[in-house]
Amino acid sequence: MSEKQAEESIVVSNMNDTDQPQTLFKSNLHDHDDDDQDQSFFSFKNALWHGGSAWDAWFSCASNQVAQVLLTLPYSFSQLGMLSGIVLQIFYGLLGSWTAYLISVLYVEYRSRKEKEGVSFKNHVIQWFEVLDGLLGPYWKAAGLAFNCTFLLFGSVIQLIACASNIYYINDHLDKRTWTYIFGACCATTVFVPSFHNYRIWSFLGLGMTTYTAWYLTIAALANGQVEGVTHSGPKKLVLYFTGATNILYTFGGHAVTVEIMHAMWKPQKFKYIYLYATLYVFTLTLPSASAVYWAFGDQLLNHSNAFSLLPKNRWRDTAVILMLIHQFITFGFACTPLYFVWEKVIGMHDTRSMCLRALVRLPVVVPIWFLAIIFPFFGPINSAVGALLVSFTVYIIPALAHMLTYRKPSARQNAAEKPPFFLRSWTAMYVINTFIVVWIFVVGFGFGGWASVTNFVRQVDTFGLFAKCYQCHPPPPTHPLSPPPVAHLH
Repeated sequence: MSEKQAEESIVVSNMNDTDQPQTLFKSNLHDHDDDDQDQSFFSFKNALWHGGSAWDAWFSCASNQVAQVLLTLPYSFSQLGMLSGIVLQIFYGLLGSWTAYLISVLYVEYRSRKEKEGVSFKNHVIQWFEVLDGLLGPYWKAAGLAFNCTFLLFGSVIQLIACASNIYYINDHLDKRTWTYIFGACCATTVFVPSFHNYRIWSFLGLGMTTYTAWYLTIAALANGQVEGVTHSGPKKLVLYFTGATNILYTFGGHAVTVEIMHAMWKPQKFKYIYLYATLYVFTLTLPSASAVYWAFGDQLLNHSNAFSLLPKNRWRDTAVILMLIHQFITFGFACTPLYFVWEKVIGMHDTRSMCLRALVRLPVVVPIWFLAIIFPFFGPINSAVGALLVSFTVYIIPALAHMLTYRKPSARQNAAEKPPFFLRSWTAMYVINTFIVVWIFVVGFGFGGWASVTNFVRQVDTFGLFAKCYQCHPPPPTHPLSPPPVAHLH
């Protein structure tokens, strides 16, 4: 069977199988035969459907990093103030890039060790909790599985809430809860997407959509100018300050799917700096848009967590809303796909070749997401709560601790599959950075951020209630009772 035929057979018959070049990973991680890869690269099907290059990984990372959070960053700026908003974006962006690098190093180490033992990963997608299990044991596996799955669950919930929040600004004839029902059904179709290989065209389109939306926000805010009597009083309160900070922590902590994206690559060892390059591009979207919208509307954003709500309705805004809806559908799939894999492994269906059967068994994963989105429709505040309580551990603390423990012995450092990066040759320096991340995120992100975001979240529940029908919707115009009909007088 030719390489092209083999790849097509895998795509059709096995929803999560890796392509043939990836099975050549082996212990040295560098010996790949690019010729077979190139034979099928230019086929139309592979060009749109079956990605695995470094560019595919970059598009996946950049597209997945900013979705609905792009619309909540101006809200965070109103809580933080302009200076803190810009500084914290850069700070957490760099921290997130570093921990994504650590995850990639641990993946390479795990796969290298396993393949030296003769373990084959054909028909199997490696996930973060399996890396932790292989390197550090079952307790770390349990911690990684719990935090990662819970984060991805609520990450999917947030995308669903955002869909309802956005479409409301185009069509307000239905309330946001009804739109959540509708988009929950639409997003359930992601069960048919086999794996991260198959997000090639969607990642490309998704990044184009967020790029349009970011620059629409920037240009529209500047063109609209500052509203009359605008004030920029942030930061006002510690609760608001740390709530905004944890939303930014959440923004640049979107690498809970890093291992799955790496596993979909033909050359996973090339991933090391891809997340950093993606973050640098994301800065060109988040910094101008958040700054411009906050400059234009100031403290009004404290009561408008979705930036669309303050911008004038026109065809440019409607286009941005529609594009963000499509992108949130894509991001829902990104967040849910690892959950699908975990569920398949739990019920013993991960190796099943029937695409329809695996789509069917994935459906129960969508049901709790749908339900939680209806219970907690708090677009904006829920980001901060998830950032403080889940992202802090999932993508910052656990990777830093895992890296330090994996290479704590001199023999492990000497035989490491990946040495310290070229700009930081010392293992000691790596330990210093990792220790700083663990302490900072635990104290500031989880500690202060958890207190502030949970306080703000509870306030939303008290104000709007659970199962809120239309969170932060404009109140309907007052209705005037009809005047009673005139009394007829008999003459």
